[in-house]
Amino acid sequence: MSRLKYSINVDPKITCKSIAFERHISFKKTREICHYIKGMSLTKAKKILENVMIMKCAIPFKRHTDGSGHKKGNMTNGRYPIKASSEVLYLLKNAENNGLYKGLNVSNLYIFDMHANRGRVIRGAFPRARGRASPKNTTTVNIEVILMEKK
Repeated sequence: MSRLKYSINVDPKITCKSIAFERHISFKKTREICHYIKGMSLTKAKKILENVMIMKCAIPFKRHTDGSGHKKGNMTNGRYPIKASSEVLYLLKNAENNGLYKGLNVSNLYIFDMHANRGRVIRGAFPRARGRASPKNTTTVNIEVILMEKK
């Protein structure tokens, strides 16, 4: 039985889905990536994420803008979230393979729904310097993507 269910019920004949559980990446950066590429075609979104990973294209930050400066182009605030982009790109490729398995036309797929949720906080009391055992908490992110085929 799955730990988390999809948030939207859609027609399974024209959609393919994928979820990533408890990824050790920044929620704020992942939220901005998901907000930016939602509604794009799959090939365009994959190309943008690959360009972000080589620092050619920046992701515009709308909500979490502290410390992010202006970037080239028609963008006000932006960043290059490389680690989060690689995880989202991996998830998109997984959803694309699910669509291939179902027999969908990959060139007509677009991102119908994509969002990030905060995952659980993994708590640990690892020994630290000078005998302290203060907790070293790591946050996680759950990402969900639904691809739909255009008619």
